[in-house]
Amino acid sequence: MDTTPLLSTAYLPPVEYFSFLMNREVWVESKENYCKQSYRNRACILTGNGVQTLHVPVVHISHKPPITEACIEYTTPWQRSHWRAITTAYNASPYFLYYQDALRPFYEQRFERLFDYNQQLTKTLLKLLGVNSALHLTTDYDSVRTPDLRTLIHPKQSIRPEYPLRLTIPYYQVFEDRFGFTPNLSVLDLLFNLGPEAAGYLLTLNNRFNLLLSSNGK
Repeated sequence: MDTTPLLSTAYLPPVEYFSFLMNREVWVESKENYCKQSYRNRACILTGNGVQTLHVPVVHISHKPPITEACIEYTTPWQRSHWRAITTAYNASPYFLYYQDALRPFYEQRFERLFDYNQQLTKTLLKLLGVNSALHLTTDYDSVRTPDLRTLIHPKQSIRPEYPLRLTIPYYQVFEDRFGFTPNLSVLDLLFNLGPEAAGYLLTLNNRFNLLLSSNGK
């Protein structure tokens, strides 16, 4: 059985997703169809008013396009709105000023396709974390995968009682005095709050999650 993680594309992926990018080799699904209401085009950050979802609009068409052909919609100024929300949420975090210059261009330059945008953004986040994982794109669609992280790491799955990837390791968050620890936000939350320690945190989760999934697969 191939144990190399197979993930969907994701926008500012959640911490649970990013923990699997600590593997040396990772596959990213490039042969699926676009899926709505997933992490493929949305991310969650913690603001002074609670959790806020950032949504990248995709051009509406009558059928589900291949994920590599889903185009980003720019009729609304979503890039400006997202960057304003990120800045407001994390300006007071320990490491926002240190990392902001590397991320700001993604909210100033236009990308035609969602998949390309996500890939470039994820590679930038890996570089900021100091992680050298190799991201490979699938060449065909594997319909039988255990565990299937493409469907497991999903907003609707994470609320199920039997969900195996639930975080139990709190870390410092800017608004934890108001809301307590909020798990599995975008990896931005981890990066801005832990800085150089974020990679070690992700590696700990990687080891834990891989052990849990291998145990469940027996």
